Amino acid sequence: MDQLLKQSLLYDFYGELLTEHQRRVYEEVVQNDLSYSEAAESFGVSRQGIHELIKRCNKMLESYEERLHLVERFLRIRSSVQEIQVLSAQHETIEKQALAEKVLAISQQILEEL
Repeated sequence: MDQLLKQSLLYDFYGELLTEHQRRVYEEVVQNDLSYSEAAESFGVSRQGIHELIKRCNKMLESYEERLHLVERFLRIRSSVQEIQVLSAQHETIEKQALAEKVLAISQQILEEL
């Protein structure tokens, strides 16, 4: 997975667990693509301070994911839904009974995830 996408997903799921200051800095650097130097100037801290804060936030977000697996679960469910969409698009070429069985099996997997 692309590092920026991974960071965005981790932030989407666990960003609220960061402090307000950490969230503001993280959003500016990671999501708004502000350089460490620009963020340092904007927040009145050193470039190294911004670098360390982003590094610490990334570790915290990854630690939450290691314990809770919410992003992992989300990605599996999204993949299952995409599989259902593909099957639905092929509904004219697949026997109805086979299609129904596949969709039922995938939906069971999704329900087990929840």
